Amino acid sequence: MGRNGNFIRTAKMWFVCAIGLLLCSFMHPYFVSTTEINFNSAGKTIEITCRMFTDNIEDALEKKYKKGIDILHPKDKKEVEKLLHEYINDHLKIKINGQVYAMEIIGFEKEEDAIWTYLEIKKDLLPKKVSIENTLLYEHLPKQVNMVHVTVNGANRQSSKVTNPDEEINFNF
Repeated sequence: MGRNGNFIRTAKMWFVCAIGLLLCSFMHPYFVSTTEINFNSAGKTIEITCRMFTDNIEDALEKKYKKGIDILHPKDKKEVEKLLHEYINDHLKIKINGQVYAMEIIGFEKEEDAIWTYLEIKKDLLPKKVSIENTLLYEHLPKQVNMVHVTVNGANRQSSKVTNPDEEINFNF
């Protein structure tokens, strides 16, 4: 993931910070995912990273596809990648300047108790308005919180969250 190395490190850093803040703020169980969207005009892409706890996404995939899913030790990594891609495309919609764009999956990796899924949109866009519909894990976890960070060309960064049952977040640049 050479060119995405800095992007991945930044996404991981922000996720750890968000988790730390949430742990300090809440004294009861919570469920959180993080989605990082990076508009990279140099690479003419929009890079998307979704981080979800492994047990939560496995349970959601098992319920949706009605079969056992082992993301940590997959028998068929391509099949797991396909199911993750389908699931994320069903639950994460990105509208840029009024138009919805489809995401392509780059891959996924495991990190301790979480799964990082990497996606991209191959477009060189300068966003004025970004609307995100994020219902990741909602059908499985009624208390789900989805953090979203949007960065444009490494400088202009905005963050927000959406909590089940709310679905949409809007950013203006």
